[in-house]
Amino acid sequence: MSSRNPGSELGECLGVLDLGWISRVGVNHPAVLRRAEQIQSRRTVKKDFQAAWLLTAVTCIDLTTLSGDDTPSNVHRLCFKAKHPIREDLLRSVRMDEQGLSTGAVCVYSARVQDAVKALKDAGCKIPVASVATGFPAGQTPLKTRLEEVRTAVEDGACEIDIVINRTLALTGRWRELYEEIRLFREACGEAHMKTILGIGELGSLTTVYRASLVAMMAGSDFIKTSTGKESVNATYPVALVMVRAIRAYYWKTGVKVGFKPAGGIRSAKEALVWLSLMKEELGDEWLTPELFRIGASTLLGDIERQIYHHVTGRYAAHHDLPMA
Repeated sequence: MSSRNPGSELGECLGVLDLGWISRVGVNHPAVLRRAEQIQSRRTVKKDFQAAWLLTAVTCIDLTTLSGDDTPSNVHRLCFKAKHPIREDLLRSVRMDEQGLSTGAVCVYSARVQDAVKALKDAGCKIPVASVATGFPAGQTPLKTRLEEVRTAVEDGACEIDIVINRTLALTGRWRELYEEIRLFREACGEAHMKTILGIGELGSLTTVYRASLVAMMAGSDFIKTSTGKESVNATYPVALVMVRAIRAYYWKTGVKVGFKPAGGIRSAKEALVWLSLMKEELGDEWLTPELFRIGASTLLGDIERQIYHHVTGRYAAHHDLPMA
């Protein structure tokens, strides 16, 4: 990952909680919707360029399993897929077989961190393990319990922690309390990078999303993430525009680059291309790397592999052609 966001360690008027900035925030809702529609309707890349973009998307996926029936065996299978995301013969056909292509991370519940760390270590790869924590997905457990969950995940080997904010604090405008909670989570993370999940489907308005994004970054978040994937509304393009523009404003003011992670409902290769296009146009090529951009997904990789298969062979794969998809 990229260098850490120092948050309030930046000093006066940079990383401290700037309530004046937060209170001045306003979002032009119709303009955001028009821009989101424009990005979705724009012609995307084709042929070899499309294959290259899709392989870039693979490196930015946090390959995820967050199910109640997760077991050591299906986590092991997920880790194998993270190391071998695209069939070897397909990578040879596009001359990418020697690039060590893998997903950006493996994301699991904190109880499965040790299983993931062991599976990746046994496979001889250094793919980071990300753990959700802090009472995922609702964030409504006591603060002491949420902090202990973060510490346990880090002790078990997670090097990325996806925390969830207490949406009640954002909805009621208690920004200082939210800031202090996130600072405590950041401290509990230690050397592990922290991704802060806003739960945008439960924040009510785009203005609240923008303000929560700023607070999360001021408190030291290395990434801001749209959603848990468990809400009724998850990653949408209008919300993404608001969040990445908050990232851009924070970068212009502090010089610190914060990453972005959309998650929830992203299933098709076509959608992945739109997300890459959004990042390129709004934040630039520097954000088209796993250090600053991740996609939280469980089924997206399968569709990307199907599209690469079609690019190489000229036909779509049958189920038995891509059994790990």
